[in-house]
Amino acid sequence: MNDPLSQTFAALADPTRRAILARLAQGEATVNQLAAPFDISLPAISRHLKVLEAAGLITRGRAAQWRPCKLEAAPLRALDGWLDGYRRMWEGSFDKMDAYLKLIQGEGNGRSDDEGNTGNTGNIGNREPGDD
Repeated sequence: MNDPLSQTFAALADPTRRAILARLAQGEATVNQLAAPFDISLPAISRHLKVLEAAGLITRGRAAQWRPCKLEAAPLRALDGWLDGYRRMWEGSFDKMDAYLKLIQGEGNGRSDDEGNTGNTGNIGNREPGDD
């Protein structure tokens, strides 16, 4: 899987890896700090970190005997850029649906403009006798 976007999606598919990224969004952390909230072994956490590192989502440094992990934003920005085209399509579709719903709701209430004013309230109960 050489495609960076596919690697990012694959890395984000696991809830443990997403939780690790959420923790790293707060700042650098060691493997032990990242492993603390999980009921899994350190080797399992290390495998998750390798997947995140291969996707470019984290980097691991060296500070004495510690290997702090750091979140890398570039793959997430690329993912956001890819999703943006779809986001615009969805928003445009929702805007069209909203306009259509307003149109059909206006027709059902005897209203035709955006303010809902046609002079016809559609409320028969407020008619005076002889207003036929």
